[in-house]
Amino acid sequence: MHILGAIVRFIISAIVLMIVGWIVPNFSVGGFWSALFLAIAIAVIGWIIEGIFGKNVSPFGRGIVGFLVSAFVIWLAQFIVGGVDVTMIGAIIAALVIGIIDLFVPISVFKDNDHRKRTVK
Repeated sequence: MHILGAIVRFIISAIVLMIVGWIVPNFSVGGFWSALFLAIAIAVIGWIIEGIFGKNVSPFGRGIVGFLVSAFVIWLAQFIVGGVDVTMIGAIIAALVIGIIDLFVPISVFKDNDHRKRTVK
């Protein structure tokens, strides 16, 4: 079930990126497949940055540093995925809009349950 949760999470992320592409100027996504690959690229780049610099400097970290790293990751991902065109200003605005959307509709809906860690006596 863990892989299904990851697939659903990437699909939701792609839909959010398509909405952001529609709302934010200087941020365009070619279609669903570009948005899906962009979501995967953002996740992989974020994972690499978190592995190198730690959780506080990752796109998932809190504060201004996490926000700026998120914008940089969005801007950098355009060079990996075709059909995506983002300026640095567009990436900053997109990171802000994605952060606001994530406040109301958190993408990490599927959390691992603790039922496997409990022991039955």
